[in-house]
Amino acid sequence: MTALAHVPTASGQPAAPQPAPRRSRHRLLPYLLLLPGAAWLFIFFALPLFQLGAASLYDPSGSLATGYALTFAVENYPNALQAYWPQFGRSLLYSAIALALALLMGYPLAYAIAQKAGRFKNLLLVCVVAPMFTSFLVRTLAWKTILSDNGWLVGLLRDVHLLGPDGRLLATPIAVVLGLTYNFLPFLVLPLYASLERLDPRLLEAASDLYAGGWQAFRRVTLPLSMPGLIAGTLLFFIPATGDYINAELLGTPNEYMIGNVIDSAFLVRLDYPQGAALSFLLMAAILAIVFGYLRKAGTEEML
Repeated sequence: MTALAHVPTASGQPAAPQPAPRRSRHRLLPYLLLLPGAAWLFIFFALPLFQLGAASLYDPSGSLATGYALTFAVENYPNALQAYWPQFGRSLLYSAIALALALLMGYPLAYAIAQKAGRFKNLLLVCVVAPMFTSFLVRTLAWKTILSDNGWLVGLLRDVHLLGPDGRLLATPIAVVLGLTYNFLPFLVLPLYASLERLDPRLLEAASDLYAGGWQAFRRVTLPLSMPGLIAGTLLFFIPATGDYINAELLGTPNEYMIGNVIDSAFLVRLDYPQGAALSFLLMAAILAIVFGYLRKAGTEEML
């Protein structure tokens, strides 16, 4: 019950009881609930990002032994881009090709699970998610075995003359793209499944009653209704694939290295922190520009 306060009048007699003001802690409660999450983001995201930005402006002539001086060396950015623009382009190209392959496989798979699987739906979902229970590194090493020169796949392709006698898949761009497609495919399939699973079959029946063919029904009904999952899935696939370096490291050669391999080498091998930090920020800026452009083109209302 609301506490009442008796305020005396000028004559000394108590006036009618008035409700006491609410305690300020009730107004602060929502902000207190947000505090743990905000503190987590500040400590483990904002502060490291700020430190990374400061490191990108260090004097490039310094070293880990002698220390780095914050000289606001903005030239680190154009120098890093000029030195490693092929790796930037390769990262975007490999990720785009892998995304296209994932869409060709993932959309029919998500549709089949959502609309046609029946009582096998849960089993098929487990099959999609099960590889993620294994280490990312182990899965990539398994592809190294599959694509090896003495493996069954290369032997089969040579037998049907799709590869020459000395042809190979491992240590080629094909191997890197296949690894990216396989490792990140579940990130595309699951959001697509979530959208397609909510698709009302009666809408497709109505399209058929209006003499729409299969392609017209897909283009005018299924695809627009699945756009939220499609947009979310493509972003969840493309962003980590662009920054990946494991697949190029294990399935490719230095000729197939992506920008993630260069950043990894700058921090852990060459100990060139200014260049590694500058490349990290350039990669982040490129991905953000692509994402914002993509969302603007697709329409942010489709994400709702």
